[in-house]
Amino acid sequence: MKICLLSYRGNPYCGGQGIYIYYLARELRNLGHEVHVIAGPPYPEVAEGIKLHQLESLNLYESENSPLEDFLRIHNPIDFYEFMAVAVGTFPEPFTFSLRAYRKIRELLPYHKFDIIHDNQCLGYGLLLMKRLKVPVVATIHHPIPVDRDLEVAQARNLWQKFSLQRWYSFCFMQGLVSRRMERVITVSQSSADAIERSLKVPQSKLRVIYNGIDINLFKRDGVVIKEPNSLILVNSGEQSLKGVPYLLKALRLLRDGTELKLTVVGSPNPDGRYPKLVEEYGLGDIVTFTGRVTMEELVKHYLASEICVVPSLYEGFGLPAAEAMSCQLPVITTRAGALPEVVGRDGDSGILVPPADPDALAAAIKSLLSDESLRRKMGEAGRKRVERNFTWEQAAKRVVEVYEEVL
Repeated sequence: MKICLLSYRGNPYCGGQGIYIYYLARELRNLGHEVHVIAGPPYPEVAEGIKLHQLESLNLYESENSPLEDFLRIHNPIDFYEFMAVAVGTFPEPFTFSLRAYRKIRELLPYHKFDIIHDNQCLGYGLLLMKRLKVPVVATIHHPIPVDRDLEVAQARNLWQKFSLQRWYSFCFMQGLVSRRMERVITVSQSSADAIERSLKVPQSKLRVIYNGIDINLFKRDGVVIKEPNSLILVNSGEQSLKGVPYLLKALRLLRDGTELKLTVVGSPNPDGRYPKLVEEYGLGDIVTFTGRVTMEELVKHYLASEICVVPSLYEGFGLPAAEAMSCQLPVITTRAGALPEVVGRDGDSGILVPPADPDALAAAIKSLLSDESLRRKMGEAGRKRVERNFTWEQAAKRVVEVYEEVL
């Protein structure tokens, strides 16, 4: 087949979407298909043999220009809409990318007769225009964004913040309307499929569950990196409410006096943001380290140097950090929220499951597992086997192709 993958944000260090695009494109190519990727900034990395088409945008949320300098970069109506939408506090990227991608596909079609268009969580109105080009369109939804919106609104401190969040997430209406009009919607867990049916009203008959993969040749024990005693790792790329980080910090405060601990947080929080302030407020500055942005190879080393991976999320559509840690034979402490039980398996096999938003339960699980080296080793070995059995990119790509064939 000739496959066109779309990703409005594709850099592998800005979230799971970039990882998904890189590995899915690579494995589709390995299966013998011709793969094109159309992406907006920050642009993805792609493997050899895959054609990347970069779409320019104003990328205002990462711009260091003055508002006047950004205004002078406007060259067309889509740019103007993007500028004005950001100015009033909304998030226009999915919509504007979808229009730019439609124009690009229309330009490419005379030379590349795509068999299928596969969108990666953009779900902009431009996808409905693509359907008019007589090419089937499917979409991957990692998890429905209204879940993020509802959690953040529930935790808002005042009415103005609630209004601002509702305005920011106004694109959710568009994503629901577009997702219901896709030929098929691929999602990455049964939990996510159920949430998509509830919040976006996509019927189960259109939904196909295909688990994400893990690069098991990269995320593995190497026998070289030495583990640091009493060390925990948390992988967190931002300050989203659904990641549950404050509950882990509260758990560390509970453990502080009786247990030696070190927490490595992989990610780049805002220096003036909520997490650094909580670390200071709870007196955890000497045991919590933020790494900033790291490469995949550095991430693996952080996993290997830790004794436990903690994923305290209030919701996950899949939970890549849990699966990556398991692939590195690292036991996991996580919550029963979203798809995390699907990834980790039964409580006590590859890790420990606790209720979400429960710092006391997190603290008890951390204390128990740190005191039992043989259990950590047993869970780590079981986690690796579970990943090899259920979560490889080759398996994921083959099942995606089955969805393409079903649609065609």
